[in-house]
Amino acid sequence: MKKIAITFITAIAFILCGCNATCNKAMGNKFITTDSTGFIKNSKPYQYIGTNFWYASILGSTGEGGNRERLCKELDRLKEIGVTNLRILSGPDAGSMLANPAKPYMQTAPGELNDTLLAGLDFTIAELEKRGMDAVIYLNNAWDWSGGYGFYLKQCGYGDSPNTNVPGGYSEYVDYCANFSRDTTAQNMYYDYVRKIVSRKNSITGRLYKDEPAIMSWQLCNEPRPFSPDCKEQFATWIAKAAGIIKSIDPNHLVSTGSEGYIGCNIDMNLCERIHADNNIDYITIHIWPVNWGWAPRENPDSGIENACIESGKYIDEHIALAEHLNKPLVIEEFGYSRKGNISGTEPTTESRDIFYRYIFERVAESDCIAGCNFWGWGGSGRPRDLVWQQGDDYLSDPPHEPQGWYSVFDCDTTTINVIKEFTQALK
Repeated sequence: MKKIAITFITAIAFILCGCNATCNKAMGNKFITTDSTGFIKNSKPYQYIGTNFWYASILGSTGEGGNRERLCKELDRLKEIGVTNLRILSGPDAGSMLANPAKPYMQTAPGELNDTLLAGLDFTIAELEKRGMDAVIYLNNAWDWSGGYGFYLKQCGYGDSPNTNVPGGYSEYVDYCANFSRDTTAQNMYYDYVRKIVSRKNSITGRLYKDEPAIMSWQLCNEPRPFSPDCKEQFATWIAKAAGIIKSIDPNHLVSTGSEGYIGCNIDMNLCERIHADNNIDYITIHIWPVNWGWAPRENPDSGIENACIESGKYIDEHIALAEHLNKPLVIEEFGYSRKGNISGTEPTTESRDIFYRYIFERVAESDCIAGCNFWGWGGSGRPRDLVWQQGDDYLSDPPHEPQGWYSVFDCDTTTINVIKEFTQALK
């Protein structure tokens, strides 16, 4: 009788487990998952050409900077050309005035969040779902154009972030930002912010963010860096802890670092491998900036387009090898090339940029490891008023600290849009 009873209980348990597995699988179909070096969406392989659209949640608000009509039109235009994966910022933190930071602020003081911008993020997520689009939401920034590291460090008594536009300013900024990896108080403020955002309930859909199908991934930071060789250990520890916190709140969505690759890891591939090998990190990210990294001359990027493609290819290949080693997907989630003559605005043509985009898109299309890419970035119907962004100006993909229109893809950039459409259609 005892043996029969155990067998009966085991059978019931098996049935219940099977039922739970089926239910979990059905629920899981709402969310993008990984399968070896690829993504799965709606039970099918998912490979994409996406964009960076950092200011979406600002447009989605009804307060300062809000323009829901523009947001919806931009989403419709992107959907029309086949771009359905958007990398967006949860919201800017209060930044140093030396940086001309993005405004309005999501976080003005630790834990004090802007309800209007939160509603803007809610609205953005809801509108993405209506269109079958996906969001990668990054929660911090190593650069002070949206507060980021500098916001938390200022709260801990380090003062404003140094001005990078003066001689020696960048070196001072690097030394300043290295403190974020060392200071657990600053990190704890960041963790608290992460908990508030990731555990949020959407005021429009009525769902917790962890149940939102339009969210593809939470991202720890835009271009996180240790900024110093002696901070690598603390940096890796912070990455692992942050990823673990997100997964503990939201086990449904992917988590990513936002890293540039080994260039963002103090030119250390071992550190790059370590942070992406963590069990709570679901895929590998890299960024590619040929002009910033000296692969093409800043004064005349057009003359360096061939070398830019060559060096970018080497960088991609090195990270494909890492992706194969870790058995995780790779995403080229930032890349850009300036307009002709390295001039901003909408008038200069985009021949070199189109060549560079085509090269990156071809690498995505031909690869089993590169699961997607996000060009930088979508300026859409926005137009620059001047080289320097001021409150009240249109938001573009160029952050406020950069020349406006430098890297933006506008809705009038016909040749670039045709290249984008060619490859979004090819990946269907």
